[in-house]
Amino acid sequence: MNPKHVIVISYDAFSEDNWEMAKSLPNLSKLIKNGAVSTKLRSVYPTLTYTVHTTIVTGVHSDKHGIFHNNPFQPFVEEKNQIWFWYQDAIKVPTLYDLAKKKGLSTAGLLWPVSGKSSIKYNLPEIHALKNENQSLKVLKGGSPLFCLGLELKYGRYRKGIQQPNLDDFTTLCTVDTIKTKKTNLLLIHLIDLDDAKHGFGTDSKEVKEAILRMDIRLGRIMDAIEDAGIKKDTTLFIIGDHSQINVKYKVALNHLLKEKGLIFKEKGEVKWRACLQSTGGAAYLHIKEGDLEAETVAYTVLKDAMQKGDYGIEHIYSREELDSLHVNKSINTMVESKSGYSFVDTLKGPMIIDLEEKDIKYATHGYSPDKENYKCVFVASGPLIKENYFLEDIEMVDIAPTIGKIFGIELKNRDGRVLDEIFR
Repeated sequence: MNPKHVIVISYDAFSEDNWEMAKSLPNLSKLIKNGAVSTKLRSVYPTLTYTVHTTIVTGVHSDKHGIFHNNPFQPFVEEKNQIWFWYQDAIKVPTLYDLAKKKGLSTAGLLWPVSGKSSIKYNLPEIHALKNENQSLKVLKGGSPLFCLGLELKYGRYRKGIQQPNLDDFTTLCTVDTIKTKKTNLLLIHLIDLDDAKHGFGTDSKEVKEAILRMDIRLGRIMDAIEDAGIKKDTTLFIIGDHSQINVKYKVALNHLLKEKGLIFKEKGEVKWRACLQSTGGAAYLHIKEGDLEAETVAYTVLKDAMQKGDYGIEHIYSREELDSLHVNKSINTMVESKSGYSFVDTLKGPMIIDLEEKDIKYATHGYSPDKENYKCVFVASGPLIKENYFLEDIEMVDIAPTIGKIFGIELKNRDGRVLDEIFR
């Protein structure tokens, strides 16, 4: 293997239902012709961005790497005020970029999740400010200050907060600059436009089609930068969809059911809990106060009754044995999966069931089981090391890190995935 350059583009929410449109576009079609492809990339449970991205760089599931959600559990804190798993110190196993650094290879990251204060040499991490925090200062402290400052001075005027398509246009400009000026061995990029379009307008909207068209233009700019930098013959490019999305008709606030049974209550004006659900969107973790077996029994009965009634969108309640096979964090004994067309929310404000169709609201989300129907992701690998026009069947998200590791001669110990040896020449 020639361990010179690997560029990983996380194409957030790029899934099998987007394939027919995307595969014929000018730039992606070139990568497909010169590479290996799967439209049956199975994600991890739950299919949340930070959980999946940590798997992409570790080759293990969340029961090993520790990033079980985008957010640590913060019951009844409004989502806009919640901290996220922004910093690498939450990851319990070595990452590709850690191992690359030990091998003397250079690394860069652009809005890569869970990479704040990491070993990445040139790092603009995905971090956002909460109330009374300064966004720029927080990013500088979490990333590589001079690198971040330089990109901000050059391209900051193209960004409008997290508004799309401006954010991904900014990230693409930063990517092109980094490829040309740093020529790192490993470059990790996170592009979010498609995911935002699906959340805001549904999976089958014109806005989604427009985002896919924009993404192909961005791919073209990145491919041109690789050529302009003179590194095309030494570069392997990976395009990875991290999860799919499903259109939602009903949002369900299941914590209301636990509140009705006294498992969530107020004490001296403060919300307290014995059992509480933490939504992933398409599923929910059941958290129990340590040692409260009575609360666990009552909560399980409440959820089982709700599933049997059929009004709350519960498709399945996973036991701990089932969660073992899905590699879910050992601290969770019960997890609730929603039916397609439903999603769960944590809030106790408002009604228990919100009919989005009645309100004429288009919305889609993820966080469901990776085994939902038509819910697989897209994988493309292209470059001189990769077979041309090669199609794979079922592959796993945990296979990506070991496969990239092979290019660099890096072995990931205790990995859950395998090396996709079949894609190499």
